[in-house]
Amino acid sequence: MAQVRPMRADARRNHERLLKVAVEAFATYGEGASLDDIAKRAGVGSGTLYRHFPTRRALLEAAYVDRIESIAARAAELGERLPPGEALVEWLNELGAGMIQLRGLRVLLGTAVGGGTPAGDATDCCDPLLRAVARLVGAAVEAGAVRADVEPVDVLRLAHGVATASELAGGEGAHVRRYLELLMTGLRA
Repeated sequence: MAQVRPMRADARRNHERLLKVAVEAFATYGEGASLDDIAKRAGVGSGTLYRHFPTRRALLEAAYVDRIESIAARAAELGERLPPGEALVEWLNELGAGMIQLRGLRVLLGTAVGGGTPAGDATDCCDPLLRAVARLVGAAVEAGAVRADVEPVDVLRLAHGVATASELAGGEGAHVRRYLELLMTGLRA
């Protein structure tokens, strides 16, 4: 088994600067932000960016991993505090808003629930969200709040669509809750 060497201090600083700049660039320009511009703004060359993040997707995932884990953790908090159906709706509302606020998260989630990632880009960055929705949907099904044939991946796909529809309707996520209410009517037992 190959040993993983710790990153040199300068490499670690470059990695951290690249992530900081990438988060800002993705927030401003979406997932299509210029990688060359990100490298330039981080004060490194393109080769350094690609050594740390071989693909756009790798950089996007690294930029959002903390937020993905935070959104997933909210599922447990809401599940403890609210009845199962309400916890699911509230979490989906927060996820939908997150997909609008964090430009690029919707792309990551869409790939994760859309049947896989492009060749060579296999990832599990959205696994925390998949596990979170599985717990919430399972509890909601058990409580009779949603139909027994509802699958967690179905719910994430629908949430992805709700975020897209809400963004089309105004861009700021103001319609997420309304669209979720319409969606939940169809999911109820």
